[in-house]
Formats: sequence, structure tokens, C-alpha cells
Amino acid sequence: MGTPLSTRAAILAVAALMATAGCSSPAATSSGAGGAGTIVVATAGEPDTLNPVLNYGVDGGSLIFDGLVTRDAGNRLVPALARELPTVSPDGRSVTATLREGVRFHDGSPLTAQDVVFTYQAVLDPKVDSTLRSDLDMLASVVAPDPSTVVFRLKYAYAPFLQRLTLGIVPAKALAGQDINQAGFNRKPVGTGPYRVTSWTPGDRLVLAANEAYWGGRPANSGVVVAFVADDNVRAQRMRAGEFDAAELAPKLASGFDRQAGYRVERVPTADYRGVMLPMGNPVTGDVAVRRALNAAVDRQAMVTGVLGGAGEPAHGPIPPSSEFATPSAAGPATADPAAATAALDAAGWRPGADGIRVRDGRPAAFTLMYPATDSLRKELALAVTADAKKIGIRITPEGLTWDAITPRMRTDALIMGYGTPYDPDFVSYKLFGSAFAGQGFFNPGSYRSPVVDKALQDGRDTADPAGRKAAYALFQQQLATDVPWVFLTYLKHTYVVKEAVAGVTPRVEPHEHDVANSLWWNIHTWTKAS
Repeated sequence: MGTPLSTRAAILAVAALMATAGCSSPAATSSGAGGAGTIVVATAGEPDTLNPVLNYGVDGGSLIFDGLVTRDAGNRLVPALARELPTVSPDGRSVTATLREGVRFHDGSPLTAQDVVFTYQAVLDPKVDSTLRSDLDMLASVVAPDPSTVVFRLKYAYAPFLQRLTLGIVPAKALAGQDINQAGFNRKPVGTGPYRVTSWTPGDRLVLAANEAYWGGRPANSGVVVAFVADDNVRAQRMRAGEFDAAELAPKLASGFDRQAGYRVERVPTADYRGVMLPMGNPVTGDVAVRRALNAAVDRQAMVTGVLGGAGEPAHGPIPPSSEFATPSAAGPATADPAAATAALDAAGWRPGADGIRVRDGRPAAFTLMYPATDSLRKELALAVTADAKKIGIRITPEGLTWDAITPRMRTDALIMGYGTPYDPDFVSYKLFGSAFAGQGFFNPGSYRSPVVDKALQDGRDTADPAGRKAAYALFQQQLATDVPWVFLTYLKHTYVVKEAVAGVTPRVEPHEHDVANSLWWNIHTWTKAS
């Protein structure tokens, strides 16, 4: 899918909000939260859980939790709960962290090394439904030799391991002996972060109050309300009505605020790509000739200009051009090439039918392209792909659905998907394209399998040698360009509308997830707004 003035002020703001929650519309309640230094933001995505062990805010932007390390405005690792950046042994197989002194959870209990041990062991526990377990394949053990020291022992040297230490730390006493999958903690958690959870109303909002005793310094505002508004147009209307201090919006909707007094538009660089996931189990999209033809036919620059309003760039693979691991030679055509597309289809025996749609062995070159119905950007991309495909004799039927309807069909129907990370190339791609994850939900939903890709991805995580890693990821990108399991379309700039009265906003390069965590409000504890 995704995100401290006075204690009295925080309590009054939250109390006022909750007093209206039971009897008002979502618009009225969100609007009512805007006083007393509370920042109100709106996002399309809503998390399934607020527990880091179950994949909430794992890259250090959760607002509620802290990891041993976090990222600064330049996405560089800096100490958080660790007093300094953890040290790595010469052989790369042991990592030691010393905890910051005096850190307390929201309930007042002290942070200890045992809490860190418990958090990581919970991720590794096969009884816990954590999607992060494969991210820690390299972790052999985690121990606490004393209350302020944590030692991670690795099965093999893993170059980006320190980046895995952004995972939010949970208090052992709150979850020990419980079924973590069903724990009440998942909806009303206790962390060490700049905000504590006051309430979570599914489908409506998450209310956070400032942690007055935050180890990093008291937040500059009294609290945050995150309003969950799935429909892009509704979110834009409510932003225009003044209900939110900031909202994420699709590029075209955001551009409507460029000349509106009292607002500004933030266009944030990302590693977030959109593309067409092509399932191998579909007899049309499973044909490599069809996939290569589509890859040549789509007009990426037209999508950037028309659909994104210039807020992005063409995409040809999952590793962003800004990454040191990007391989320009694996990039696809700079412009659409319908002639190459039709030649590929001709060579594979797909012949034009009477209606212009190609046919082979009695089967038309036709398939459904799903997209989430509330996402206006993905809808427009789906329509653009449909138009480009028609020019080469492929009939695509775009279909807007709920995620519940999309999920069971991903093995056979194409989907406009999004992923991406500005961090290490091992992140995301290992699960998204590795054969071991074929058909596992949103991990490799199209069941793409390639021994070459599997080995390249494994080599990339097994070696600490920078040159070896670069070579592995170059091979990975080249093989993807050959097999075309996805037709990559665009990298996005995430677009937000912010009221001019809000100060302290600091954009940084973002990953795909931009809901409560890892969004423009990664540092919202520093934001203020003029009354």
C-alpha cells in the first residue's frame, strides 16, 4: 500500500476531537481537530496495523516508534535509540548497538536492550505473521549482554544491515506471551516516538498526541490527526474547504492549488514507480512477445507530461536512476516504438484480426488491466496503456476495483502496481521478483520466475563487496529488461498541498509507501502553524 507545546493543550485538542467523533460527519470531526496547535493531514492509505513487528513504519517514519537508527533529511542513517551508529565487526557478521540513556516508552517504562531483542525475535518467530521475516534472513541471533547493549549476529555479511535497524522497537512487557497477530497493541500501541496514540477510528482517522517527554525533544505542536480519505477527488475537495493543513493529492489535482492563495504545492522526488504487472499465468500476458511489444509501445514521456503534469520521469526498471546501482544499459526505449512492437508480435505469430485485434491459434491478444478504483492516477495510467496497446492490436479492458476484489485475481489479471525504494536495491526487489515469493500476495503476484534473477538478487545480498553488488544488480536489471515481467511506466514525484500557514516542512526523497509513514510528514514533530 503508505506514515510538544503544553500537555494541557494536547489534551484539550484531543478531547475536543473525541467529543465530536461520535455524532459528526468525518468532515466535521477532522475540521474540528485543527485548533490548539494540532496538525491535520490527509492521506489515501490507511495502515492495517500500528505494530512495527507486523510491518508498520519499518523504514523509520512511523511517528509513534523509533528504531535504533533513523534517516535524516538526506536519507542518511543517523542514531536514534542507539547512542551512536552501531558498529560492525571486521568480518561483517556481528553488529553491536549501545542504547541511548534515559529513553522511556509512552507508558513511562524504560527502554532496555531486552525490548530490542524481543522486537527482532518476534519478527523471526514463525508463529508471527510478519512480512518482514525474509528481510532478516541473514540474522542468526540477537542478544542483550547487558541492559544497554544489543549484539546482532549474522549468518553472513550483509552490507545494508544497518538500514534494517530502522525498525521501530516495541516494549517486551506489552506483548510477551501474547498472540502478536491479534494483540490489542496492534491498534493502541506504546512506543518511544514523538507521538502517542490517542485513538484510531478505522476508515476515518488516527489521532496522535505529542509525547511531552520525547527523548529527541518536545514536539513543536500539540498533536497530529491523520485523516484517511481514500478518494482523491474527495480529499482535494476537503483540502480546498480548509479541513486539512496538508494532504497528499494526485499531480493533476495538486496543480489546481498552484495559484490558489493560502496554499503551496510540494513536489517531492521519489523512487516510487508505477507499472503494469503482467501475470505469467495468463496465456496472453504470459507470452514474452506480448510483454516486449507492450514495453516498446507505451509512450512513457506522454504519461509524464499528460497524466503526471510533469511531476515525474519515465521508468524502465525498479532501481531509480538516482541510485548508484542503476544500470543505464538496461533501460528501455527512450520513446515509444510501435514499429518494433508490431514486429515482435508478427514474429511471434500474432496476426491482425478483422477487428484489428491480433489473434494467435484462435486466441485474441486481449486481457484485463485492473487498478484501484479510488486512485485517479492509476486509472489515468491504465487508460493511457490501453490506448497505446490498441495501436499495436492488443485489446486491454481497464477495470477499476477495490483491493479486496483485485487481490484474488492478481495471478491471472494484469494490474497497475506501485513500489520502489530510495534505499538499498535489496529492499523490495528481492521479494517482488524472487521466485521464492511467487504468488505470495503482493510479493511477486504474477509468479515471475527466473534462475538468473534469483541468483543475482541472492548475490546482491550475500556479498559486502561494493563492486560485486553492483555487478549483481546490473545483471538483475538486464534480465528484467529481457523478460519484461512488468512494463515499468513512470517514476513519480509525490505531490502534496500544504497551507501557507504551516512551517517546518522538509521534503526528502521518498519510497513508495507514503501514508502515515514515510511521507512529507516524516518530521511533522517539527511543524508549526500560524494561528
